[in-house]
Amino acid sequence: MRRLDIHMRDGDRFDTVIRAIKAAEPIDYVVFPLEQKDRCYVSVFLRGETGQGLMDNLQSALEGERDWRISILPIEATAPRIEEEAGNGSNGKARRRHRTQALREEIYTDIKSGAELNRDFLVLVILSTIVAAIGLHSNSVAAVIGAMVIAPLLGPILGFSLGTALGDGKLLLGAGKTLLVGVALALAVSVLISFMLDVDFTSRELMSRAEVRLDGIALAIAAGGAAALSMARGEGAALVGVMVAAALLPPGAAIGLFAGSGEWALASRAALLLMLNVASLVFAALVVFRLRGIEPRTWIERKNADRAAWINIGLATLLLAIAVALIMILDLGAKVSIG
Repeated sequence: MRRLDIHMRDGDRFDTVIRAIKAAEPIDYVVFPLEQKDRCYVSVFLRGETGQGLMDNLQSALEGERDWRISILPIEATAPRIEEEAGNGSNGKARRRHRTQALREEIYTDIKSGAELNRDFLVLVILSTIVAAIGLHSNSVAAVIGAMVIAPLLGPILGFSLGTALGDGKLLLGAGKTLLVGVALALAVSVLISFMLDVDFTSRELMSRAEVRLDGIALAIAAGGAAALSMARGEGAALVGVMVAAALLPPGAAIGLFAGSGEWALASRAALLLMLNVASLVFAALVVFRLRGIEPRTWIERKNADRAAWINIGLATLLLAIAVALIMILDLGAKVSIG
């Protein structure tokens, strides 16, 4: 359940707004009197499944108007208790799905804030890379896991995928820039650390990041899909963010440690693993956003978003297919040589 608060000018659009609210069959709505004669304030109490449709209709009705704003407030509980309608058939299934889905605007705000390139993001990348590099060097699983907990890499991955799903070039480019800067900073920090340490190449945690295997790709796809689904349902994705960081931060730190030690063959394998993980994460998150029906409001925006989504899905699918084929060929060659 949600409450939508609408602040707007008292004019010709008021009747249109009220008709849109009534069509959404809200639990309740109230028009508050204000001291300003040219302003009005409407508060709407909604079931979850009708929120996105009403938001879209209100924005269409108020488009072109000045000085309006819609605020979204989640309702944790209410008394007396409101029984949700069960619903049958395809409409019932769609309604049940939307009851557990956040509004497009809520998802956008949450993801955009996590995809911003700011001082906190840079500091967290530096600190998590230091912890990860030391953990890889010392074969400390606890340190590597700790680094994944504080790594802020979930935001830019989801931002890139959501920007593609919505056809929002600004979010897509901003998140892509944040991700590139984060990865580049992690590489630079890990290279510097490699100059200070006598890197231990017997460490299993380190050497496993130079292995490109199918289970690693499966992990990245599962992590990206789970993160996107958590955000789409309006749930916290902090724990899922650890899985996303597992696919990005350790390989990134390993690249720097290998490169700084002059082990370019191992560094190239870790770089391949990192690129495949990024493609897997973006692909899975984008597919989940599309399947959950998260799309732009207008028809033109949806057409542009469809084009961007299919291009990215196609490129990611092609890259993953080539990678899987290479991994299977290498595994087969290794088995033949052993036999």
